[in-house]
Amino acid sequence: MRKLASAFAVLCGAWIATPALADIADDLNQLRREGCDNRPGVSQPLRSSKGLDVVAREWSKGGRLRDAMERGDYRFTNSASMHVEGATDRKAILDVLRANYCETITDATLKEIGVYQKRDGIWIVAATPFVTPGVKDAAQVSKEVLSLVNAARGKARKCGRKQFAAVPPLSLSAVLNRAALIHSQDMASKSFLEHRGSDGSMVGERAARVGYKWRTVGENVADGAQTAETVVQLWLKSPGHCANIMTAGFTEMGIAFAVDRKSDAGIYWTQVFAAPR
Repeated sequence: MRKLASAFAVLCGAWIATPALADIADDLNQLRREGCDNRPGVSQPLRSSKGLDVVAREWSKGGRLRDAMERGDYRFTNSASMHVEGATDRKAILDVLRANYCETITDATLKEIGVYQKRDGIWIVAATPFVTPGVKDAAQVSKEVLSLVNAARGKARKCGRKQFAAVPPLSLSAVLNRAALIHSQDMASKSFLEHRGSDGSMVGERAARVGYKWRTVGENVADGAQTAETVVQLWLKSPGHCANIMTAGFTEMGIAFAVDRKSDAGIYWTQVFAAPR
């Protein structure tokens, strides 16, 4: 879920030359480390982001922060903004930030910062970027999902109202990985989240197309999750998806994700379960 917060502060006074953008970011990070308004400091500084610099510039033109994010093509999971008018010097700017934006500045979930300055106005945007695994990470992500799924299967658990006993681990199937990837790519390219593919196919048909002769088959899908741990936790919290994970009749699994920055969710996942004939 994307979260945005925005606020505005005006500093009245005579105009003089404002500090460099780097100075503003450095001062803000110093305040972030020290903490303020009885809030503890955050050791991790906000990283300067050229992408957020663009967003800050776009936001200065007016309108909503969300629209500026879209114009700047910056994908995020949450964000916040700060705006100071009538800025004079570094101390005065820092005093305004300390007085009005302490909660935002000490938000440990925010990771990057962008700054734009025009005359005596300063626009600051902080955000957590939407980061997904890359194609080169696919094999490692598959192993992580398999490990998390087998850890879940190794313990008795409730999926909704249904109780499941611990069941044997699954093995990873390269053939089922291909079936999963085909569906993930289909969903990502067309921005949908369904078990039925854009060509009308269901999981059994897709598994058969890649050469898997199955006795029983099932599927989980998800979107928006940025890590293996997150997607498995999402599935375990959903009774139907959890039941698939805990089904004793499945012996093999395939897993794949597809990323498309222009899609609605950014990343789409497919998990295919099966037992061969």
